[in-house]
Amino acid sequence: MMNIVRLLSFLLRLSKEIRFSRLRIAFIAAAGIISGVASTSMIALITQILTKQGGATALLTGLFITFCVVVPVFRFISQMMLIDLTQKSLLELRLRLARSILAAPLRHLETIGPHRLLATLTNDIGVLVDSMAVIPILVMHTTIVVSCLIYLGWLSWLVLLEIAGFIVLGVVTYQLPVIRAIRHFVKARDRHNDLVKDVRALTEGTKELKMHRRRRDAFLGHMEQTAEALQKENRAGYLVFTAASSWGQTLFFVVLGLLVLLLPRLQPMDSRTLIGFTVILFQMMVPLEVVMSTLPNLGRALASARAVEDMGFNLQSEIKEQEGAAELARSAGWGRLELAGVTHRYRRENEEESFLLGPIDLTFEPGELVFLVGGNGSGKTTLAKLVLGLYAPESGEVRFAGRTIDDSNREEYREHFSAVFSDFFVFESLLGLNASSLDDDARKYLHRLHLQQKVQVKDGELSTIELSQGQRKRLALLTAYLEDRPIYLFDEWAADQDPIFKEIFYLQLLPELKARGRTVLVISHDDHYFHVADRVLKLDYGKIEADLTAEEFFDIHKPVGVRVAG
Repeated sequence: MMNIVRLLSFLLRLSKEIRFSRLRIAFIAAAGIISGVASTSMIALITQILTKQGGATALLTGLFITFCVVVPVFRFISQMMLIDLTQKSLLELRLRLARSILAAPLRHLETIGPHRLLATLTNDIGVLVDSMAVIPILVMHTTIVVSCLIYLGWLSWLVLLEIAGFIVLGVVTYQLPVIRAIRHFVKARDRHNDLVKDVRALTEGTKELKMHRRRRDAFLGHMEQTAEALQKENRAGYLVFTAASSWGQTLFFVVLGLLVLLLPRLQPMDSRTLIGFTVILFQMMVPLEVVMSTLPNLGRALASARAVEDMGFNLQSEIKEQEGAAELARSAGWGRLELAGVTHRYRRENEEESFLLGPIDLTFEPGELVFLVGGNGSGKTTLAKLVLGLYAPESGEVRFAGRTIDDSNREEYREHFSAVFSDFFVFESLLGLNASSLDDDARKYLHRLHLQQKVQVKDGELSTIELSQGQRKRLALLTAYLEDRPIYLFDEWAADQDPIFKEIFYLQLLPELKARGRTVLVISHDDHYFHVADRVLKLDYGKIEADLTAEEFFDIHKPVGVRVAG
C-alpha cells in the first residue's frame, strides 16, 4: 500500500507540472464521484422498489429515470476529459523529459547510455501517463465502494461490522502479493533496458550481422534470452496480481455465502436488509475488480518512476531555458580562450584506476589554426569536450574573452563553437538556421564539398542523408560552415575522406577559415599536413607533452614523403 501511495503522490506532483492537468483531474474526479454516487443510488433505489409493497411510486420512477440519465452522461464526460488529459500529458511529459536530457551534463548522459534514455522516452513516459489516467478511475470506483458501504451501514451497521473482518482480511492479504508483483515489474523494467540495447544493436549492426552467421546466431540467442527474461518477469508480476485478485473474489463469495446462508440462521434479518446487502455486494464486485485490475498498471508505473528518478531526471523541476543565448554569444564578440589548471578524471575501458586529464594550461588566440595530436586514449577528445564546454572541469577554470566560464554562462559559451565530432550526427533539416539566403548558401557549400549531385536543399530540408560515411561527414561540415561561429573544432574529420578531398580540407578549407579570423582546433593523425598549422599540441597520457609551432614540430617529427605547400 505504501508503494501505491508513493506512486500516487509522485503522479499528483507530476500533474502539477502540466498546465491545467490538476484542474482536469479535479473535474474528472468530480464527474466520477457523481457517477459513482448515482450508480449506488440507482442500486439502492432498485432495492427499495423490489422490497416496496404496491410497486414503484411516481417519485421512485422519476428518480430511476433521472439516474438513468445522470450515470451515463457523467461517465461520458469523465472519459472524454480523461482522453484529453492523457494525450496532452503524454506530449508535455515527453517534451519535458527531452528538455531535461538536453539540460543534463554530457558526462551524465554518457554514463547512462543511449539505450536507457531511449527506453525512458519510448516506454516510461507512456506508462506514467497511463497511470496518471488511472487516478480518476480509482476515484470514481472507490467512491462507488465507499458509498455502497455507507448504504450498507444505513441498512444495518451490525451486519456490516460482522462482514467487515473479511473485508479487512482481504485488504491485508492482498498487499503481500502486491509487494512481490511490484518487485517483478521493477526487474522487468531493467530487462527492458537490455532489450532496447539489443534492438539498437540490431538496427545499427545489421550489416555486420548479415556478414557473419555465427555472430548473427549468437546475437539472436542473446536477444532471445533478454526478451524471455523480460517476458518472464512481466508474466510473474501479472500472475501474482491475478492470483491476488482471485483470492479477493474467493473472500467475496465467502462473504456472500455467510450473508445468505449463515447469518439468517444465527440472527433475525428482514428481507429488505438481506436483499439490500446481496444486491449492493454484487454492485461492489465490479468496482473492486476495476480497482484491482488497475494495480498492475500502477506497479509498472512505479517501476518506471524509479527508473526516471534513478537516472537523475527530475520531471517536477522547472528547467531554465537559455533563450537568447545565440544573440548573447554574438554580441559578446570573441577573444582569447584560456585553460588554467583544468583537470578531468574518468575511467577508461579495461582499467581499474581512473584516468586523469591535466592539469592543462593552454591559450588559443583568435585566427589561430591549432592541431591536437597524440595516441589513442591520450585524452584528445576529452580535452576537446572541455574546450567546447560539454564537460565542466573538476578543477581549474576556463576563461573566454576575459570571462570565467561556469554554470551560469556555459550555455552561452558553447554558442561560440561549431564542431564536427568523430561520432557526428547529421540532421535531415538545417535546424536553427533561419537566414533568408539559407538555401543559396547551402547550395554554394554543397558545390564546394562536391555534393551537389547527391543532395539538394529546399526550405532548409536536405533531400537525403543516406550517403557514405565520408559524404555524410561533409554534410556535417556544411552545417558547421552555415553556423559561421568564431571557433571551429574538427575531430578526425578527414579520416573518412578520399585523398583528393583530404587535401582540399587541409590545404584549402582550413586556411580559408583561418583567413576569415576563425580559431580552428583540429584533432588529427594526418602528420603529412601538420605543416599547415600555426601550432601543434601533443597530448600523452593526459598531459601536454609538447606545444610547438608547426615549424618546430615539423623539424622534430618530419614524416617520410611529406608534401610541403607552396
